[in-house]
Amino acid sequence: MAFDATISAEIWNAKYRFQSGGDGDDADMAATWSRIAAAVAEAEAPRARRHWRERFEHALSDFKFLPAGRIIAGAGTGRAVTLFNCFVMGTIPDNLNGIFEHLREAALTMQQGGGVGMDFSTIRPSGAPVHGVGAKASGPLSFMDAWDAMCRTVMSAGQRRGAMMACLRIDHPDIEDFIDAKRDPVRLRNFNVSVLVTDAFMGALAADQDWPLVFDGRVYRTVRARDLWARLMRATYDVAEPGVIFIDRVNAANNLAYCETVSATNPCGEQPLPPYGACLLGSINLSRLVDDPFEPNAAISAEKLADLTTTAVRFLDNVIDVSRYPLPEQEQEAKAKRRIGLGVTGLADALIFCNARYGAEDGLALTRQWLGVIRTAAYRASAQLAAEKGAFPAYDPVLLDQPTPADLDSETRALMADHGLRNGCLTTIAPTGTISLLAGNTSSGIEPVFAFSYQRRVRQPDNSFIEEPVQDYALTLWKRLKGDAEPPAHAFVSAQTLRPDDHLAMQAAAQTLIDSSISKTINCPEDIAFDEFAHVYARAFELGCKGCTTYRPNAVTGSILSVDKKPEEQATIEHKAPPLTPRPEHLIGSTYKIKWPESEHALYVTVNDIDDEGRRRPFEIFVNSKNMEHYAWTLALTRMISAVFRRGGDVTFVAEELKAVFDPRGGAWMNGRYVPSLLAAIGDVIQRHLDSGSVQAPVLEPAPLLAKPRTCPKCSAPALLRSEGCDKCLECGYSKCS
Repeated sequence: MAFDATISAEIWNAKYRFQSGGDGDDADMAATWSRIAAAVAEAEAPRARRHWRERFEHALSDFKFLPAGRIIAGAGTGRAVTLFNCFVMGTIPDNLNGIFEHLREAALTMQQGGGVGMDFSTIRPSGAPVHGVGAKASGPLSFMDAWDAMCRTVMSAGQRRGAMMACLRIDHPDIEDFIDAKRDPVRLRNFNVSVLVTDAFMGALAADQDWPLVFDGRVYRTVRARDLWARLMRATYDVAEPGVIFIDRVNAANNLAYCETVSATNPCGEQPLPPYGACLLGSINLSRLVDDPFEPNAAISAEKLADLTTTAVRFLDNVIDVSRYPLPEQEQEAKAKRRIGLGVTGLADALIFCNARYGAEDGLALTRQWLGVIRTAAYRASAQLAAEKGAFPAYDPVLLDQPTPADLDSETRALMADHGLRNGCLTTIAPTGTISLLAGNTSSGIEPVFAFSYQRRVRQPDNSFIEEPVQDYALTLWKRLKGDAEPPAHAFVSAQTLRPDDHLAMQAAAQTLIDSSISKTINCPEDIAFDEFAHVYARAFELGCKGCTTYRPNAVTGSILSVDKKPEEQATIEHKAPPLTPRPEHLIGSTYKIKWPESEHALYVTVNDIDDEGRRRPFEIFVNSKNMEHYAWTLALTRMISAVFRRGGDVTFVAEELKAVFDPRGGAWMNGRYVPSLLAAIGDVIQRHLDSGSVQAPVLEPAPLLAKPRTCPKCSAPALLRSEGCDKCLECGYSKCS
């Protein structure tokens, strides 16, 4: 099977190709599909496995059905990884032992490849008394810092750092600190954060009432609802977080509300889940299903779409039985309710093929039509599976909140009445960053096309770079079929040209046909007025959305692409580093001695300072030792830290990052305190130097809102894009969420 784009082949080879040096390695993409189909068909009766293996392989071929990245990378490999993308962890108890037990569970889950979501609302607020020890609580944010540090040290399934979601209720006494937490550019960097907003709060907001901040029945403070909402809106306007989850609506619309309560989501927000719930994801690639693209009769066959949906439901249901689970509680939850998350990708490209405009009436009508076919076919397939294999164990025909008659045809409803359902929830729309790149760089999830064309820098074996063009699948196919003809402006729209209302209209239209939720980022221009920006969230609530996430270029998360309005023109990635300050001939510094227990020789850390307009600030660092085992990494460390120091500004994050490094072999007790690694000890030295009277820390003042690029944690290119609530790299294909 040939790839449509160079980037697709590179993504496959780097992230999804199975290579162990044995006979079972993936020779090409067809071999990858064959491996996955065979593994998933193992859940069938022996006599039926060949039949379903062929059906699954046909659905996967030509990228028509795209299982989530965990399935593509892990199925049939024999590796000790889970095929579920994300989990919501158990309810965190309000005691130290329980909190750190849940931290351990999160680490184990991420180690096997699952992202995690947590509700921290169950932890008492900062300053609350801790009875029995005569102390005061440090609050949920302090424990989020512990999760964040853990996440930095746990490589998720050998591929990427773990992704996490932190949630806090709008009535928690620490909600204001939570709202402002990510204004600190180095805090909670491994988290997405969302506020759980209740219907009661939205009512208080509309009525301009006071709002109590409560924990365990005690009112700690009362604030004005509009002031709290303004604080939340201002934070997400300035730094793109927190997101908002309308938690009462999530629970009211949950098929399984009779047997579970949801208080958190997975890291990208598309799967609200109960404690220990798991999200199992797969997407139908609508862009591969359009017949006669760009022609007046372009359309998706409802029959073919329904048939593909039927196969996809069975595929995902089988994965529940063949997957590993990091924790037994997660396996019990998954198999009791057999929740799956079937969604779509390539929607924007499919609309372009049908000459429909994203967010306009013609685009909304097609979106409703396609998602309606998928929903009906999914419920029918699940009812048929229930007749064959049995309903999910927690099924209750009386209590299950079944879809209304207007949503499903009489045949499907009759099947459900006779046999129940195999799956408690069926549909969701997830972010599909790297699997959409794999499928020829088709548009992602239900997002619009972000950029029709851009330049991608690729590192070569000799560490040089070459540039290669990357095109959206719709533009690639247009040029293949229409040559140099001008693309129609009505359909060829991108995130740069759409209004926030267009995004909202699409999200709201899709939500009416989706069981779970939708990962969707509403792109806003940098110069959008604050009141207009805040209206986006109010409008999302009015339209029935379950949550809202926006992205506006800002000083903390930056802006990645400069995109020309015409789709055939290229987007450019720009980054200019500030120049390094020249080194004066004479500097004043201090030298610190570190005696690490495992090392025969001490380390000597020297920090030299420069006079900067009457204030001393660190300018360079040297680490020396007779132990040559440390030579290479200490030299690299000193050069990098010195470069940071020489650029100036707030450098306190250097100490914090080093202090968070844990040595898997164990740390050491130094001066009556546990230090987790030698690097952490160096971080302590830098912190002591910054805190000493001889050095003045820089005075932090509000920075102007200048957009600056973000660096990819994998390839270090300034090309990290925020989309669908997830960070994605336009150069190497790195994705935090898939």
